[in-house]
Amino acid sequence: MAGLYDELMVLLHGIWSRRWVALAVAWGVCMLGWLGVALVPNSYKSQARVYVNTQSVLEDKVGITPVQSQQDLDRVRNTLTSAENLEKVVRDTDLSQGISGPRDVAAKITKLRENITVVALADPSMVDISAVSADSSLSDGANARIAQQVVQKLIDIFQEENLSGGRNETKQSLAFLDQQIAQRAKQLEAADQRRVEFAQRYSGLLPGAGSIGQRMDAARMEISNIDSQLVQAQSALSAMNGQLAGTPQTLPGVGAGGGASPLAQAQSNLASMRARGWTASHPDVIAAQREVDALRHAGGSGGAAGGTPNPAYLSIKSMQAERAATVQALSARKAQLQSDINIMMSKQVDEPGIASEQEKIDSDYAALKAQYDKLAADREDLRLRGEVKTETGSVQFRVINPPSSPNAPSAPNRPLLLLGVLVLGLAAGVGVAFALGQLKGSFPTAARLEKAIGLPVAGSISQTLTAAQQALEKQRLKWFAGASGGLVAVCLLLIVVEFIQRGMA
Repeated sequence: MAGLYDELMVLLHGIWSRRWVALAVAWGVCMLGWLGVALVPNSYKSQARVYVNTQSVLEDKVGITPVQSQQDLDRVRNTLTSAENLEKVVRDTDLSQGISGPRDVAAKITKLRENITVVALADPSMVDISAVSADSSLSDGANARIAQQVVQKLIDIFQEENLSGGRNETKQSLAFLDQQIAQRAKQLEAADQRRVEFAQRYSGLLPGAGSIGQRMDAARMEISNIDSQLVQAQSALSAMNGQLAGTPQTLPGVGAGGGASPLAQAQSNLASMRARGWTASHPDVIAAQREVDALRHAGGSGGAAGGTPNPAYLSIKSMQAERAATVQALSARKAQLQSDINIMMSKQVDEPGIASEQEKIDSDYAALKAQYDKLAADREDLRLRGEVKTETGSVQFRVINPPSSPNAPSAPNRPLLLLGVLVLGLAAGVGVAFALGQLKGSFPTAARLEKAIGLPVAGSISQTLTAAQQALEKQRLKWFAGASGGLVAVCLLLIVVEFIQRGMA
């Protein structure tokens, strides 16, 4: 521990013996540093906070969601620092002084864009707008005034873009949509005229709407449906024919004993067999049918020779005629459709471009019609939204904090920089004195000499000063203290001057 203390004391003695060098270096570094701090221009910052509320109950009714409204607000905020808006700021503030041409305007716009900040806070409706002015060619008062003017102009532009910009944008959009709708209407009219001309040339091909291929597919599908209906109708007709064959046209007379005649009994027996589901090939059915046929040829037995019309036969006959008419109508419709398809196929063979021409005409018309309908719907939607935004006054704009008038520079922090330069200068002086002490080839203690030469040192002689030398050393110490105090005093004086300048600004 004693050795460490000795080393420390030797180090301090070496620095102290070169104190004038250290003080000179400190003065030089401080003067250069303070000069650099003095050359840094003051930056004056003005800041404002605005509140913008774009939510409205009516907007929700017409499809303008809060997200879309917030997107509109973000768009205005992001375009606030566009070249067009910044040119307005330059020309409407004191920045316009000294402008001689477009090049100067462009240079000021570029510099102004770097010094403007537009930030949205945690609440999306709150927006902070700030501007910094640090022109070294202007006074502090001028920089402070310009910073405030820039923020005020940005607020005016922000309000204009929100309140009146939407109306102008809506008018421009409606004019563009009107132009596009008129153009699509002419194209749609020409396409419809081509459709009419094509229909007049080939009106007898196939009825219906759509292309020729679609019409042929529809006709084939209808033929398929007709086939299934025709099978059902023919089956029903066959059933009616069978039922009609087993039903007598007349009912025979009643027997003398008051009972039914043998022919009526035989027919009733045959009808009962068929009702039980027996087919015509059943032996009993064959025998009963033969009996009925024999009685008919014989004119009946045991009963009267005449008879009355059978109502069941007449009803079945009417139903059989209806089924036959249905089968005939379906067959005629199928034949007509097949004939149309054959004619169409022959036409396509003779003129293969008909189908492709019609498809192209129909597709062009459908595309133009869809575009026209969409543009018309978009125009109506845009008109309604524009009226909601501009006529109902749904945008609430309020300045929470007006542009501040800076009375002190926001940067640089000169007092802190001046103190920092002082500390840096002192550290540089001590460092130089320490480095010189390390470079000198002397031995401050007998122990270091003994360690260096490897021989024992008999003793050492301390420095002895006379009275005159002691007086001179005291005088030099006073000079050193005065020079050191002067360095600190200069630093404090510069700080005081800085605060005076701020007060004057």
